[in-house]
Formats: sequence, C-alpha cells, structure tokens
Amino acid sequence: MKAYIHKQYGSPDLLNLEDVEIPVPGDDEMVIKVHSTTVNRTDCAMLRAKPFIMRFLTGLMKPSNPILGTDFAGEVKAIGKKVDAYRTGDRIFGFNDSGLSSHAQYLKISTQADIAKIPEAINFHTAAASLEGMHYAINMFNKFAFEVGQKVLVNGASGAIGNAALQLGAYYGLQVSAVCNTKNVEMMKSLGALEVFDYEKEDFTQTDSRYNFVLDAVGKSTFGKCKPILRPKGIYISSELGPFGQNLFYALLTPMTGSHKVIFPVPSRIKDSISLALKLLVDGKFHPVIDRVYPYHKVVEAFHFVESGQKTGNVVIDWNPAEH
Repeated sequence: MKAYIHKQYGSPDLLNLEDVEIPVPGDDEMVIKVHSTTVNRTDCAMLRAKPFIMRFLTGLMKPSNPILGTDFAGEVKAIGKKVDAYRTGDRIFGFNDSGLSSHAQYLKISTQADIAKIPEAINFHTAAASLEGMHYAINMFNKFAFEVGQKVLVNGASGAIGNAALQLGAYYGLQVSAVCNTKNVEMMKSLGALEVFDYEKEDFTQTDSRYNFVLDAVGKSTFGKCKPILRPKGIYISSELGPFGQNLFYALLTPMTGSHKVIFPVPSRIKDSISLALKLLVDGKFHPVIDRVYPYHKVVEAFHFVESGQKTGNVVIDWNPAEH
C-alpha cells in the first residue's frame, strides 16, 4: 500500500509517498481501506513538532510514528476473529488527536477505538470533515454553562473548528457573531451567524456589543484584547495556549481574581463528540465546510496550503480519486 512517511520533524517537503505492508488485524482489530482523511492543524503540529510540547506525544528526537493522520472515513476490508460488531464492507469513520496513521491507503484500528458507522446518506468526504473541528468545538461548549439567547462571538469562524463552533452555537440557541475574512462573510451568515465582523475591514474588539462568551477558534487574539467586549462574568476560551502559554495561567488565575474568566478547553471524550456530530449530520444541523479536496499524491501540497492559514473549513485528502 501507499503511505506518507516522515522520518524527521520539519517541513511538509519531508513527507515521502512510499510502499509499505498492508497491516494485518489482531483478534479485536480491523483493517480499513481509507477513502477520505483530512490535513488539519494537529497534523501540521505533529509534522513540525511545534509547539515543543508536541514532542512528548510524538517522540522527543524523531517521530515515533512515521505516518500522520488523525481522522478517516473508509471501508472495513478485514476483521479479527473476535470482531462481531462490524463486518467487511461496513462504512466507518473515526478520530484520535494523538494519531491514527490515516495518511495511508489502509490502516489498522481496534474495535474499542473512537469510531462509528457512517449513515448511508453521508459520503466519505463529509464524514471525514465532520470530526476534528467539531470535536474541538464541542470541547469548548462543554466547558461552561450557557442559556438559550446568550451571545457568543466566534473568532476564526471560517476555520474547521470555527465553523463547527458557529453551527453548534446556533444549534444550542445562542446568538452567534462571527469573525472572518471578506470572502467568507456570506457563508458565515448562511451557517447561522447573526452578526459578522470582517477582520480585513474592522477590529471586532472595538465593537460596542458585549458578549457572554468569546471563543477564539484560531488563537489569534488574546484575553486582554477581548476582555472589553465581555459582559460581567463573561468567559474567554481559546483553542491555543496563547503567547508564552498565558491561557493556562489565566485559566488558573481569573476564577479567583476578576469578573471575567479564561477557560482552557482540554479536549476529551471523543466518542461523545462523534455521537453528537452524527446526530447533527443526520438531522441536517451541521454542514462541515470543505475548502479543497486533494488526490492522495498531492498531500505535500495540501500541507503547504493548510499551513498558509488561508483555508476555509477543512482540507480533505481523497485516497481513491478514481472512485469519485
């Protein structure tokens, strides 16, 4: 089978498409033919081992797992002798932010992993694009209590996490405002934003509006900048550590010192995220945005595009381009 291998940390140009053995399933494992996967911020962080803390997960001096990929949608091709919940031919998808080696034509996975069957109405590309961003968005909202009608602002609403957070906020009955670039303003409105700030034309932190929650889904603002637009007892959450890891410090300090709070959303409970994503997909309440679909032989190009910071929503890799 074909798989992308990286033997050292650094640029996407270090990724090589190589021939490796198709994995063999253990007793409670399955081999999946990958149809779709994504290139996301987690993949880029693992490739470059940045921030440095990533090395404690991926290998201190060099990658402990040479195949990247945190999500997939595909078809069961082989099962172990103790597998009874799945059959060959089943369409399944899954996610693990510590890595699944899904940037390959086949992968091996345990039946106890964070996976689920794909509903018939959902195609492979949509399924793959519904995982990473939605998981992190859910793990923002489940860190605080909210009431229907409260106001939330999503910074970076055009990214995978941001557009999932926007749609999730609308689903929960919140009044959602979005921050994005000019080309995505109308898309944000179509996804449920009641107010949109175009950061190419205005600074959202200078608005007269006040919000119960500010979700920085791209990590490009700070608590200090957003504090003036928070209501009393308002909450700021960022998907990133912030300059010098300040969001971890603020998460410990602000509950004791002020009327505003910073929460750092440590992600957990992937199975719950997949269950909610499935429900929203089937009910038509979540539409994962796909910016581009690259054939598998252009994965390096896909990484460069994601690292450019210009993507809208998700970048999908098609491992079976002849079938679409």
